[in-house]
Amino acid sequence: MNLSQLRAHAADKTNYVTLASYLAFAERYLAYIADPKNYQAEIVSRNEQHYRFIQYKDEGFFNVTRPLNTRLLYDAKQFPKAAKTFVKLLRKARGHTPTPRECEIINRVIYTAQQAIGASLDALPAGQSNTARKVNGDLFERFIRLVIVALDIDCTTGTINVPVSLEGEASEAFKMSYQHDLIIKSGELVKAIGSVKTSSKDRLDKIFIDKFLLNKLTGKDVPHVAIFLNDVQRTGTLPAFGIGATFLPGHFKGYTVKLNPLDGVYYCDIRPNMRTEPILRDHIRTFDHFVFTDVWELINRDAVAADIDETEDISR
Repeated sequence: MNLSQLRAHAADKTNYVTLASYLAFAERYLAYIADPKNYQAEIVSRNEQHYRFIQYKDEGFFNVTRPLNTRLLYDAKQFPKAAKTFVKLLRKARGHTPTPRECEIINRVIYTAQQAIGASLDALPAGQSNTARKVNGDLFERFIRLVIVALDIDCTTGTINVPVSLEGEASEAFKMSYQHDLIIKSGELVKAIGSVKTSSKDRLDKIFIDKFLLNKLTGKDVPHVAIFLNDVQRTGTLPAFGIGATFLPGHFKGYTVKLNPLDGVYYCDIRPNMRTEPILRDHIRTFDHFVFTDVWELINRDAVAADIDETEDISR
């Protein structure tokens, strides 16, 4: 595939309906960037050198990609084998004690496959950046749902309809609707609700408030999880690009301590301060923890949301 074909493929959400379709596209993109003749330059981040940027040639309007973490991004030779292992790991994840290498494969395959889509969309012409962000975000949500389904867990997207009664009245007065990226179920019972975003930028507050309001309205502790790809963005100007963090640690700590903690926050590309700072290190983990441990604990919890109506949104 040339860049125009990669860009067009990435922009069409109908191309991504199975895990295999995500993995296959990643192979094509990695093969493309494996040849330096296909792009203008590779730019090293000035402040964190393991982040790189690809600048395309005129076919990609000389655009520069999002930051790519070379510690996570597989190359064209490594990816096919890792992708096969990734699929096998999902099939046996329940009850499996992973090795450090297996944990790494989960995070790196998801990161590589999603960034292949994002970097391809970065080649769209100026004026289509909002479209690119929307497509990239929707595809990441779908990707994570497919991963969870591959674990043999019932997972959909849709609207949660919460019945609300007025004070002193037993009957339902009306419903409030909440759109959620993940609705994790066991049988007919909702076990957890989740938000899936490529970044927490401009979204963190809503996730915490959604949990607070839903639990207040239902009178139950409905588990909420949040899954993010990364929290970095490009800063500076060509050729002196660097990366900047989009995560707001003060907001996260404040909501966690004073409002309510989430039941799991996960990253593929986790920031260093999330491993070291108090509160952050206790509540934020890499996504492999969700796959091998935490999602099964959610499934095994007593049902808390049996009286919530769910309407699946198949358009997403």
